[in-house]
Amino acid sequence: MCGLAGFVGPGTQGTLRAMGAALAHRGPDGEGVEIDRGAGVHLLHRRLAVIDLAGGAQPMWNEDRTVAVIFNGEIYNHLDLRRELAGRGHVFRTDHSDTEALVHGYEEWGEALPSRLNGMFAFAVYDRPRGRLFLARDRMGKKPLYYACRPGLFAFASELGALLVHPGIERRTDRKSLQKLFAYGFIPSPRSLYEGIARLPGGHHMTFDLARPGVFAIRKYWEFAIEPPDAIPADPERAWGEELRHLLGQAVRRRLMSDVPLGVLLSGGIDSSAVLAYAREALGNGRIETFSIGFREASFDESAHARAVAARFGADHHEEILDLERARELVPYVLGRLDEPLGDPSIVPTYQLCEFARRRVTVALGGDGGDELFAGYDPFKALGVAVWYNRLLPGWTKSGVRRLAELLPVSEANMALEFRVKRGLRGASYPPKLWNPAWLGPLEPCEIEALFGEPVAADDLYEEAIAAWESSRATHLVDKTLEFYARLYLPDDILAKADRASMMASLELRSPFLDQDLVEFARRIPHEYKYRHGRTKYLLKAALRGVVPDPVLDRPKKGFGIPFARWMRSWEGRGFDRAAAMVGNPGWVRDVLEQHRAGKRDHRMPLWCLLALEHHGEALA
Repeated sequence: MCGLAGFVGPGTQGTLRAMGAALAHRGPDGEGVEIDRGAGVHLLHRRLAVIDLAGGAQPMWNEDRTVAVIFNGEIYNHLDLRRELAGRGHVFRTDHSDTEALVHGYEEWGEALPSRLNGMFAFAVYDRPRGRLFLARDRMGKKPLYYACRPGLFAFASELGALLVHPGIERRTDRKSLQKLFAYGFIPSPRSLYEGIARLPGGHHMTFDLARPGVFAIRKYWEFAIEPPDAIPADPERAWGEELRHLLGQAVRRRLMSDVPLGVLLSGGIDSSAVLAYAREALGNGRIETFSIGFREASFDESAHARAVAARFGADHHEEILDLERARELVPYVLGRLDEPLGDPSIVPTYQLCEFARRRVTVALGGDGGDELFAGYDPFKALGVAVWYNRLLPGWTKSGVRRLAELLPVSEANMALEFRVKRGLRGASYPPKLWNPAWLGPLEPCEIEALFGEPVAADDLYEEAIAAWESSRATHLVDKTLEFYARLYLPDDILAKADRASMMASLELRSPFLDQDLVEFARRIPHEYKYRHGRTKYLLKAALRGVVPDPVLDRPKKGFGIPFARWMRSWEGRGFDRAAAMVGNPGWVRDVLEQHRAGKRDHRMPLWCLLALEHHGEALA
């Protein structure tokens, strides 16, 4: 795992190295620089050495130094690509570097290269003969890539903080992006926090023409979309269950490729437990280290389950606790180092877990992706209820029902009934195309209007979710919801959180559930095998029966949350003056904080977004 940065146009080697210094946490093991002054091309790579420690330095050139690449990620099918390319006459100089497969793969296939890759990646290719830069991100958007184009300057980097180091890039906060942070809990691609800086979406590549400054083309080469199966077997549950077990086992084996110590991040839930089960199968009697984070609050704590799973598979298990005292240390540290604010409090335990694991390993496997592929979230249970709610209740009664629900006593517990009832009624008050973002987001459009002191249209706030809903070829609500989670929430919240938290700790984090072959299989499984009669992850749970212990499969999902609602009532950190100034309504912020601390309302989600803004960029300034 690494960091990359570059620009075309004015700037010095000192500028380039300063951009690299902002990415040092992503690549502490080395730095590589390449400058073509005649073309104005500046490339930098920070390396976290994982594969081919001796031969994997970057930028990496082909034999005649006409094509160079800088690359962040891992290509899990690189040995197959290497054999194919060698058979076509390409000469490899490294022993087993996956980066070199990109160099020769681009020579052979050009812009078709990303569609041949199974892995997580963001890379930039300098094609000297054609006078262009070619940049690409993996299908699901696991590895980040930002870019900015100004008159006479094109710049790109793995993180916003590195891009902003360049003196030609201005730091102007985009107010609409700020509003979307409160609407979704994350800033959706291709937007970023700053005006004029964009995020290349997952499944896209772009070409920048050196001869025509300011001219670039972005193309989509893949998008997650639910498709009908090629054929339905006689016994679908058995046949698809066997295929699922095969593909997940294969995905885990691919991600055990490493020349450095490797472990598993273990929550004790279904997905990470399955990853550990297949890692144990692949490694035989070899040593496996597992890592988990626990809480003192029982409704959030899964540490006992993680310990039981680790013992079941003979893992060398390690555990730490996140409590209020530790959170007060970590919150400003983590939020101050995030390149972009994120409305997901689990970034804090995720960082603690990654930092904890990094003391013993350099690479870790996790369970991200299982919920998005196999319908693992509570909103899937709310879809049917929302349909009947809208059929049976006239529109004018809905506000009254919501006011009644507000009389329920506020609970601080994880996914409490009170929280779910209020969230469910909130989302169901909108048209179906807005259900998912309304259920997920910290604030509703009317609340965002109050916070920012200006009119805000729901269609503008949720335009990305609406576009995904209306462009979908799927007809069933479950399928449309799966596409929402896979296209928006997974890349811009879950995977952004995992990338930033792991890279802050210089840990490479791999996600077997997001293997290309497994994703292609999952998106062709009919919805009734994912969510059935109120049961989430139906096929996955059935397939893993006998692989993962029954108690793991049968207990309710907790999620990786933190007790922030309780902690915020006695939080002794500084106030929200900076955040209030950014949104422009200190009085609203003060009222929300007072209501929350008095136990009158649960404002944990908008308060976290405000806290993220309060500390944003402190370590990057």
